[in-house]
Amino acid sequence: MGDISHDFEAVTKAFSGFGVDEISLISTLGKWHHEERKSFRKGAPQFFTEDDRLFERWNDGHIAQLQIEFLRFKNAMVLWTMHPWERDARLLKEALTKGPESYRLLIEVACTRSSEELFGARRAYHSLFDHSMEEDVAYHINGPERKLFVALVSSYRYEGQRVNDATAKSEAKTLGAAIKNANKKKPIEDEEVVRILATRSKLHLKAIFRHYKEMCGKNIDEDLEADLILKDTVQCLCIPQTYFSKVLDASVEASADENAKEALTRVIVTRADVDMKEINEEHLSRYGYTLSDMLEDRANGNFKDFLHALVARGG
Repeated sequence: MGDISHDFEAVTKAFSGFGVDEISLISTLGKWHHEERKSFRKGAPQFFTEDDRLFERWNDGHIAQLQIEFLRFKNAMVLWTMHPWERDARLLKEALTKGPESYRLLIEVACTRSSEELFGARRAYHSLFDHSMEEDVAYHINGPERKLFVALVSSYRYEGQRVNDATAKSEAKTLGAAIKNANKKKPIEDEEVVRILATRSKLHLKAIFRHYKEMCGKNIDEDLEADLILKDTVQCLCIPQTYFSKVLDASVEASADENAKEALTRVIVTRADVDMKEINEEHLSRYGYTLSDMLEDRANGNFKDFLHALVARGG
């Protein structure tokens, strides 16, 4: 009974978490006879329900979840081998069709890519969908965030070293006033806030946010807790490693929905060649364990091994 108990544990673990442990499933399930499979079904109520005709049937919800888990490795491989422009275009298109819970992906693409990368994603979007990215964003998004999102995806920021410190200080005051008066008018609806966040270079924005902290005593993202869209925008523009480490940790929480879980693949694939080392360091500092530790604890099989390999690229 000891061996079969160990097998049951192995299969239960292989079916749990992100991805599936293909090798464990093949080596264990392949040798089980009818009675062993029956015993497993009776002993795994998290997977099986006893039917009113007295047989153990798969829980429909878990079948649907397993289908997702078996696909995680395939989806990660497909995303990794895509041209980055196509990848961003397809990710953004999917986010628009899913609704508001996926709009933070739009912020990621618009704010963490270089001007050339974002321009390339817009070109790919044209080619793939016969629409412009801007027109689809404007069509699908009807809330107060529409102007900001259209402006962000339309942006082509200056990437040189020049920063006008006097202008940065003045715009820090503008942002401070908008946030202070949020009870009268939401900052996301303020045209000057949208202009500053959507057009200024990232170096200029860092200067603005430095002046903001000197004037207001807090980092600007700390003052934006009531407006998560602006908070995510600010972090993606200037401290993406903070934003991505938080998204990754949220993706493996027990309460995470499928939309949050998908971020595990998306973030690791899209940042592996960019700033994975910085994200990993931030994650370790913030949560006390590395991304590799997180994957070892929560992921399975080929999916886990592939993400491990991408995280390791960051050094």
